[in-house]
Amino acid sequence: MKATTTMRNKLSNMTRTTRFSALLCAALTIGVVDSASAQLAKRGSDPEHTLNLTWDRWLDHTEVGERMKLMEKTWPKFLKLKSLGKSYGGRELWMMTVHNPATGAEANKAGMFIEANVHGNEIQGTEVSLYTIWYLMENYNRIPTVKRLVDERVFYILPTVNPDGRDFFLHGTGDGSRTGHVPVDSDGDGKFDEDGPDDLNGNGIIETIRKYVPGQGTHRISLLDKRILEPVPAGEKGDWIILGREGLDNDGDGLIDEDPPGGYDGNRNYGSDWQPNYVQGGSMDYPFQLPESRATNDFWMSHPNIAGLQTYHNSGGMILRPPGSAWYGDYPAADIRAYDEIAEMGERMLPYYDYLVVWRGLYTVHGGSMDWTNDGLGILSYSNELWNGGQYFNSPLLQKQAADPTSPISGQKSDFFFDDFLEFGDEYEEWKPFDHPQYGKVELGGWKKLQGRVNPRFMSMELFHRNMAFTLHHADQMPLVTMENATVEKIEGDVYRVRVDVSNSRVIPTIMVKAANTNIVPPDVLTLEGRNASVITAGVVLNKFQAEPLSMIDQKDLKRIIIRNGLPGRTTRTIEYLVKGSGPITIQYAALKGGTVKTTVELR
Repeated sequence: MKATTTMRNKLSNMTRTTRFSALLCAALTIGVVDSASAQLAKRGSDPEHTLNLTWDRWLDHTEVGERMKLMEKTWPKFLKLKSLGKSYGGRELWMMTVHNPATGAEANKAGMFIEANVHGNEIQGTEVSLYTIWYLMENYNRIPTVKRLVDERVFYILPTVNPDGRDFFLHGTGDGSRTGHVPVDSDGDGKFDEDGPDDLNGNGIIETIRKYVPGQGTHRISLLDKRILEPVPAGEKGDWIILGREGLDNDGDGLIDEDPPGGYDGNRNYGSDWQPNYVQGGSMDYPFQLPESRATNDFWMSHPNIAGLQTYHNSGGMILRPPGSAWYGDYPAADIRAYDEIAEMGERMLPYYDYLVVWRGLYTVHGGSMDWTNDGLGILSYSNELWNGGQYFNSPLLQKQAADPTSPISGQKSDFFFDDFLEFGDEYEEWKPFDHPQYGKVELGGWKKLQGRVNPRFMSMELFHRNMAFTLHHADQMPLVTMENATVEKIEGDVYRVRVDVSNSRVIPTIMVKAANTNIVPPDVLTLEGRNASVITAGVVLNKFQAEPLSMIDQKDLKRIIIRNGLPGRTTRTIEYLVKGSGPITIQYAALKGGTVKTTVELR
């Protein structure tokens, strides 16, 4: 207070002009500080977003479309939204193309196809896909690596392959939503989808039914937690039996919930190793019968530049690669090395995730999408099984406690522990009495639809970002052909030795070995064009630093050389021509999945 009074006295003793000058100086100083703060905020490590989107909830199909349209409107130079077709239920299969047309044609760049939500209840991948679009755009002008990826590659992002199942899961009880909604007679009675789950008590959840049968049951209530039913040891009898999921016998065949909507598996309907339904359940009648798999494959077939596939599923925390069945055999060693190098980096980027082969690490899959994209289209393909319950245990202490049977977070107790203390009981429905029309007095209760397979919302951002980062790493390792160090040496008269280095600096070859062996990807093509030039010989230089003979190319037309095995990963080949002529010549290397590059030199 004393200091303030003193300042007032000093101001009152100044002339009016002097007081005005002091106040103006103070105001300008405040303005400079405010301006500097604003500039600092813009330059800081956490800049403002162009498009502020939230990532803490699950979007239904309408909201997914709205968000994609908003992003396209915000970044029209790079984003193009289209529909690949419609689901059985009439929902658009929205796909976003992320591409910078200023850096070359789309078809001349390696394409990365990202898809998710093939199974309706495996929802997280949709948000990972949307987050990927948003992150690439928000950081294009801020992070050099992101800019390079958008400039060098093209991304095709399909956030939900099964929008019917997704909406059924999010808006309904969630039960039976793995499938799509093409009608199937699951119980063979000539009727379709007539006996699905029933929400008998109207609480929006399909719960588990348990019945109290003293001394005649298969289960007992755990002494550790009354909510847990545990199987009784052999030779003993419990007081409870589990009668399955909540529902009725709607078709009078004595069974409950045996013919729900759909009843097939959209990831068993692809062309490679497809098996009929009696071998592979859920495969439908023939490959690509489903409108969703057919529309997706039509796009793949019309975009042969696609070199990488990431399909997001859940759960278990896995980075999976094909093949899906053991009898199909494994891949050539060079292909496996490419798969291994990328996925082993993924294990470092994704804690609690394991790199596995589908049939060996998970289960046998016939007619899966990755088998088709690898074997039928020559695309290096992964499936990430999003979310691992072990991610709850994000410290060595908790991991140790989880392995101790006496710990409050071991076994089934862990689910209840984390639901009680981190989600405040939101994911569990307590057991309550119910008078069932067929079973009599029972109790209904159990876990809600989001528990287990779907990560808690508060852990979403890390899941989204880490999986996106792995997929961007995969995209960065797609083939990238460059051409450099072109030289011309006059031999005699109008005869010249021309050399050029053709390189693929990435892990993935321009043609996978299996794809080359089965001729499913067109060969790379090396051409030389010049009005006054003819090629005498051509070959590959084995050692640029020693006078070793060339590996001669024995083809009829040396101005258009066919390279059937492509360019391996992390490889440079020095091509040498003996050319007769004069003037400019252009050498071009075209790889369907690695891009097209060219250089021009002068014969003189």
